[in-house]
Amino acid sequence: MRRLPALLVPLALAAAIVLAGCGGGDGGGGAAAPPVVGVTQVDAKDNRFTPPAIQVPAGTAVTWTFKDGLVPHDVTGEGWSSGDPRRKGGFTHTFDQAGTYPYRCTVHDGMRGRVVVTGS
Repeated sequence: MRRLPALLVPLALAAAIVLAGCGGGDGGGGAAAPPVVGVTQVDAKDNRFTPPAIQVPAGTAVTWTFKDGLVPHDVTGEGWSSGDPRRKGGFTHTFDQAGTYPYRCTVHDGMRGRVVVTGS
């Protein structure tokens, strides 16, 4: 019987790590952050997108890199998606039209970002 509590500790710790990004707060949201200019790669790590907002000219390919080890992420915007959540690898999407493109991770509610596309 003493063995059962010892087995629950690692299980509880693993659950806490996976769920850490699901809590409230900004989660690195980035909805209001000023966009960083000249950047075409965004990292999904530590339950946030870094940088959370970027500005690129039309026709630019933006790459998201998944670097969070045990925690899976995805990137989903209106009409485009990286597919199933994953822990490593990357996803690239080309933005051809000027506009503002918010996106999010469907696994972590507060994990959001934005691509601002200017005329070419």
